[in-house]
Amino acid sequence: MQRASRLARELSLLATEPPPGITCWQNGQLDDLRAQILGGVDTPYEKGIFNLEIIVPERYPFEPPKIRFLTPIYHPNIDSAGRICLDVLKLPPKGAWRPSLNISTLLTSIQLLMAEPNPDDPLMANISSEYKYNKQLFLLNAREWTQKYAGQLKASKPLEEKISQSETSSSSESTMQKRKGVDISRKEKKSRPDS
Repeated sequence: MQRASRLARELSLLATEPPPGITCWQNGQLDDLRAQILGGVDTPYEKGIFNLEIIVPERYPFEPPKIRFLTPIYHPNIDSAGRICLDVLKLPPKGAWRPSLNISTLLTSIQLLMAEPNPDDPLMANISSEYKYNKQLFLLNAREWTQKYAGQLKASKPLEEKISQSETSSSSESTMQKRKGVDISRKEKKSRPDS
């Protein structure tokens, strides 16, 4: 029961006040969630949309959720199955999970890990050594994977739908005004800078 009420609160908060570049939603059942993280600006993941699976255990919040990337990502701390090497995703003594943490915090931590990999605690040794000793090659490979697997045309659902809906509504409104020959009010004319 504690899990259900806590998850409902967390999902409500994620819907109303999501962290920048992160969305999260239920995938049918209460314990099966999906999330999307936008690649950060000035990172090789920029403009990528990365999908994640979140499985919430029965003992949540006393046990951390299992989170993995569904979108392939070239990163020293994320393996080919999408598993993530991050201390807050594990129970002590090896991990740093605490019941006071929540899904929003975990997703923000993953977003930060994407921006700042930890090559000293890798899941992918070859990518880690590339990151340490040939960073230009790492950046090139990571950008290539981002374009190939996380490009906005390949990514799915929520973020894209929100973007396209807002673009469609604003462009259709201006098209309707042009078609109808609607006059712009004097107030709007005055607020426009002269070109």
